[in-house]
Amino acid sequence: MNLVQPIRDKSKIEEMKRALLDSGYRDYMLFVMGINTGLRISDLLQLTVSDVRDKTHVTITEGKTEKTKRFFLNPQLREEIANYIQTMDDGDFLFQSQKGDNQPISRVQAYRVLSKAAEAVGLDEVGTHTMRKTFGYWHYKEFGDVADLQQLFNHSSQRVTLDYIGISQDETDKRLEHFFL
Repeated sequence: MNLVQPIRDKSKIEEMKRALLDSGYRDYMLFVMGINTGLRISDLLQLTVSDVRDKTHVTITEGKTEKTKRFFLNPQLREEIANYIQTMDDGDFLFQSQKGDNQPISRVQAYRVLSKAAEAVGLDEVGTHTMRKTFGYWHYKEFGDVADLQQLFNHSSQRVTLDYIGISQDETDKRLEHFFL
């Protein structure tokens, strides 16, 4: 299994969005939902239109942990979702496959979509977990609250969370370089 990384450069996030939008609105929305909710790919792919239509919060049962998770859809994400689903029916999967009738894309297809866009914008070490890790990385950079992320991700410890989101020893050292009491 290859180790994947968060996208640490906001300009690369924007490049990924453009590359994905070029391949289709569905692919763009998968990425936007992933980096703005921190959900696992398996949980993203099971979302239906009725799960998100006119909602401020979405409640799911996580596939991996079987725990109930309630997550907030911020106003910008709600607007993106509303534009995306305006012609869809409530029972439709958000990220429909072109194969079969109302089936979600597979994890493999999601990986292919993200890998192709990453290659186009010059990113390595990208996979489906990159979206979740990118969410965590930027959430941590913005708020510095590892305990909050640990809870969001249902991780067993803060160290697991920091390792997961790719906060390296160099970054830790840099933060401490001018810290002196």
